[in-house]
Amino acid sequence: MPDGARRSRWLDPVLLVLAGLAVAAVPIFGLGWGGPGTNWALQTVIDVVEVVLALRLARVDAANRPARRLWLAAAAGMLLCAAGDLFQTVRAVADPDLHDPGLVQTTLITAGMAMVVVIMLFHPLGGTGRQRLRLWLDAGTVLTGVAVFLWYFALSPAFTTADPAGRYAGTVNCAVMMMLAFGLVKLALGGRAPFTRSAGAISLVGVIGIGLNASAPASAIGATHPRLSLIAQLLPCILMPVSMRLQELQRRTGFVAKAASRGHRPSRLPYLAVAATQVLLVIALTQSGPGVRVWGVAAGTVLITALVLTRQLAAFTDIERLLAQVDAGMREVREQREWFESLVRHSSDVTLVISPDGRIRYASPASSRVLGLDPAQLEGTVLADHLHPDDRADAGAQLRLRHADGSYRWLDIVGTDLSANPSVGGVVLNARDITEARALHDKLRHQATHDPLTGLANRALLEQTMPRSGTVCVLLVDLDGFKPINDRYGHHAGDQVLIAVARRLQAVSRTEGTAARLGGDEFVLMVPSMTAAAGRELASLITEVVAEPVEIDGGERVTVGASVGVAAGPARDAGRLLREADAAMYRSKASV
Repeated sequence: MPDGARRSRWLDPVLLVLAGLAVAAVPIFGLGWGGPGTNWALQTVIDVVEVVLALRLARVDAANRPARRLWLAAAAGMLLCAAGDLFQTVRAVADPDLHDPGLVQTTLITAGMAMVVVIMLFHPLGGTGRQRLRLWLDAGTVLTGVAVFLWYFALSPAFTTADPAGRYAGTVNCAVMMMLAFGLVKLALGGRAPFTRSAGAISLVGVIGIGLNASAPASAIGATHPRLSLIAQLLPCILMPVSMRLQELQRRTGFVAKAASRGHRPSRLPYLAVAATQVLLVIALTQSGPGVRVWGVAAGTVLITALVLTRQLAAFTDIERLLAQVDAGMREVREQREWFESLVRHSSDVTLVISPDGRIRYASPASSRVLGLDPAQLEGTVLADHLHPDDRADAGAQLRLRHADGSYRWLDIVGTDLSANPSVGGVVLNARDITEARALHDKLRHQATHDPLTGLANRALLEQTMPRSGTVCVLLVDLDGFKPINDRYGHHAGDQVLIAVARRLQAVSRTEGTAARLGGDEFVLMVPSMTAAAGRELASLITEVVAEPVEIDGGERVTVGASVGVAAGPARDAGRLLREADAAMYRSKASV
């Protein structure tokens, strides 16, 4: 909470009035300024203030049903207390010599506090199972400590020599305050208390003070210093509305939500109770002889020690169970790690983890089999340095990585971005070697798109490479005098002639053009962006180079001619251009 909000909280008008009332109680009762029944009248006013504050807290916590139920019960209980204190005020005014509480007041106050205690005991606890058991043991430890102190003071000589009515009222008040203290401690330790720690601590101090005033202080101090006794009785009662108002201010400023967000923390209050009872036992043994008071303190010390030991044994059991779970979890983790390492070690796929800067953070053992490189040789290097130059700019699902022997292996890549995972912090690549499959694929694709004899493109590839826009020039080439060579020297010699012609056509075609064999002794050249005039010049060149002699087996030289048809036009009319070139080729053949 900011310092400004904390200062404004303590400058609250209600808290200032309550503080002023506590200060005013010193001269009012210490100097005897108050009249008969003044103490009970002030107590009635304090009860009414508590009723109002409890109702305000019920409205603040309207959304929290258990908290609202507790504050409504507190309002009803304090209303009964106000009725009892008002009745006692009337009695004290009528009888100035009356000092001890009567049966009516004691009954009303007991009924009001019992109502609050019951609601506290049924308020839901935080945690489940053994955690809830530990909460009950802690609350029981604190309650036992409070009970031991109340027992010791309640059986003081001054208390036991008081009149029966005073002893009855004191005993009942001690018991009620003890149960109320237990309820406060139970809620505080449970982790779901409808009040903050500071407000709960102030309430607990007030409850313990009221309980102590009902025993030894009310008797011993009241007998010798009645005015001081009245001050001692009033001040703890003022702490109750102070804690309630502080709770309201903290609740309205969101302090409770912030405190709850820190989670439940183990309380040291039970250990403080154990230490306090041990000290009280020592004091009781040194100041009093054996008796009921000392035996009660001793019994309480034994009980509180047993509760703490039970709490520690439960904690040790939980720790052993937790350690067993941790050991089982660690064994499972080791087994999973070994299983994973075995899978990775024997996997034929390469696994790479690439950091954001492109470096290889991890390489699986399969990299030795696939790339001929030890994982240590890959880790720390840049992935791009291992890629084929053609794959660096446009990396797809299939990449070529350099092998240790200098060759490249085709890998099918599946990537998963795990940069947001702190245990990985990079992109995971799973790569499968598909070099042989890729080679077979390329071979089949080449066979499907190329002429098996000449290696030129076939009709299917020609159609695929035909431009879809711009202009194109189509040159259709048909060999003259090829059939006599085929008939005289055989098909083997004819194949040699076709291969030689194909090479010459590839040589004269421009780099942007495509040379294809349509079948038999027919060839075609497709050159984008070439005019008809340039096509006719190229046709003359083709005629010249094809007419050069071709050497066949046996050293003989044969010659063939070429009839070339040329057609140029839009690329979208490629089919029409091919027909026009075919017609032009036949016209050229007829003119020879």
